[in-house]
Amino acid sequence: MNLKFTPLSSSWVALHPQPRGIIQFIGGAFFGSFPTIFYRYFLSQMYAEGYSIIALPFRFSFQHWPIAISLLKEQSVLAKAMPELAEKLGYENNIYTDKSKYFWVGHSLGCKYIMLLEFLSENGWQDKLRKYADAHEVEKVERIFHQIRPSITTVLNQHSLLIAPDISDTNSAIPIPALAKLIDRIGLGVKPNRKQTQSLIKHSDLFKLISIISFTKDTVAGSITDGGKSKEIQYQSDVLWLKNTLINRGLLHQEIQGKHLEPVGIKIGNYIVDLNPLDKFIQPIEGRSLEQIALHLLVEEERKKKWMETQTHEEGIRKKEKSGVV
Repeated sequence: MNLKFTPLSSSWVALHPQPRGIIQFIGGAFFGSFPTIFYRYFLSQMYAEGYSIIALPFRFSFQHWPIAISLLKEQSVLAKAMPELAEKLGYENNIYTDKSKYFWVGHSLGCKYIMLLEFLSENGWQDKLRKYADAHEVEKVERIFHQIRPSITTVLNQHSLLIAPDISDTNSAIPIPALAKLIDRIGLGVKPNRKQTQSLIKHSDLFKLISIISFTKDTVAGSITDGGKSKEIQYQSDVLWLKNTLINRGLLHQEIQGKHLEPVGIKIGNYIVDLNPLDKFIQPIEGRSLEQIALHLLVEEERKKKWMETQTHEEGIRKKEKSGVV
């Protein structure tokens, strides 16, 4: 079954004739600006397994809040447009109105936007944000949220698969330390910064439907092997920090061989070419395991969600029985 993308709103979509779910994908800087090209093989394998695909082009900015909130707006628009498109194509369309059938998959910096979406889904997120950001920034985020006015304001019950997650600071985008510090000092750096983002995640009640795939030789997002390295490397390792922080929330995590740009690549014959000579550049499809692991984790997350729903339902019954309602 061939993968064919159609422009819809600000995204590219590929609707499956018989979808089992909808994957909303956002990639990293540069490569994520052209997701249908640079992530084509990865997305084609998700599509082949029955998922409709929404490829959200990456927009580079130091202001990450507006982009995260705009993703909620885009989801609102697509939730209405996709059933109409599916009907025109003669496909099943009921699934597109079921929010629980949507999955978020991100690579690199795209993962940070997904994590901000999770935080924005929490009741009273404004109050929590005030603990870790100054009044001016909180006011700005609230103003942007009200300006964009997404009709869908939550990603609750939507799984997130984070591939080589990069929480990103100003110095991640600007490799010259002195210049990065200057930009931060004058208030033009990345917001929320890495420390703020970590605080929002650490003190949130959410982030319970998260899976992570990391790579052994990733020097951008880090690796679980960083636990045995210097304090500085441990501090900079987002993968290590996320695993240690979310492990008690049911995190599903798997680390495999590869570098940071493992998901990037197009199929040429029996090979995957990622167009980056500083990475693997070319790899036989036969030895590639990323897509199978990603699909496995999506299925495992679905099972976990159903188990959590069952536990919540049973707990509700027990409380009613205890109070004498039932």
